Amino acid sequence: MTASHPAQPQNHPSMKNNPDVAHTPKELLDQLQALVAEAETMVGESLTEQSAEAVESLRSRFVAAQERFTDAYAGARKKVLAGAKYTDETIRANPYQSLAIAAGVGLLVGVLLGRRSK
Repeated sequence: MTASHPAQPQNHPSMKNNPDVAHTPKELLDQLQALVAEAETMVGESLTEQSAEAVESLRSRFVAAQERFTDAYAGARKKVLAGAKYTDETIRANPYQSLAIAAGVGLLVGVLLGRRSK
């Protein structure tokens, strides 16, 4: 973000279509935090100093960030559901192998925790 005065809006392209905007959850969170900080700065100033363009710019950037968050959430949810479905199918196809693996992992964790507590 730039250190410009909020009453002097800059042309901010949509975050969704901007190739300079990163698409990792941490970077999205950083962008949202910066947007909230800018909004707090604008609220702290008198309303006469804020132009309608600055408020509209802030609103459009928020909407774009919200769209990206919704897209990221939908994508993550789709991947988690696909993984759960694959796991369920694998366990149902190989129940004895799944049981043996779970027992082995439980035994390993038990041994490791038993050593640690002594």
